[in-house]
Amino acid sequence: MSATAPASSHTISVLVDNEPGILARVVGLFTGRGYNIESLTVAETNAAEKLSRITIVTTGTPMVIEQIKAQLDRLVPVHRVHDLTLEGAHIERELALVKVRSSGEKRVEALRLADVFRAKVIDAKTDSFVFEVTGTTDKVDSFIGLMSALGLVDIGRTGIVAMTRGGESL
Repeated sequence: MSATAPASSHTISVLVDNEPGILARVVGLFTGRGYNIESLTVAETNAAEKLSRITIVTTGTPMVIEQIKAQLDRLVPVHRVHDLTLEGAHIERELALVKVRSSGEKRVEALRLADVFRAKVIDAKTDSFVFEVTGTTDKVDSFIGLMSALGLVDIGRTGIVAMTRGGESL
């Protein structure tokens, strides 16, 4: 009996034509085959060439990840598919808006922790704050975890955006 390869998280960058329906086709590929999307971001990256980058974080065995990449590569408006997790050094960041309602010592502690995490206060009321925190998913998760004990009310997250390091372009 052979052991199955363990599932791992992969960040996949997909360069596509910026046209109606492409995101639905990419998501449909995942849902139609039962693959999970943990994070999804998309934005235009080159207006002159009408290109967008879709960054997808998904989990699977090496065989499943290879299937996902091959199926993405076959979609017509897809120009390039890169598994940043396997291709080397890359940078991943996420942004979150975190609303905290607190007073007294908890309010002071929330501001102190925000300073430690380099979170910006983007809205302040007498009884609440909205913080903007950026960084790795672990950093964002840690900040949110600490804020939950101090009066966490709401969270909005962007999902991961990623890019290779160095002078090379995807």
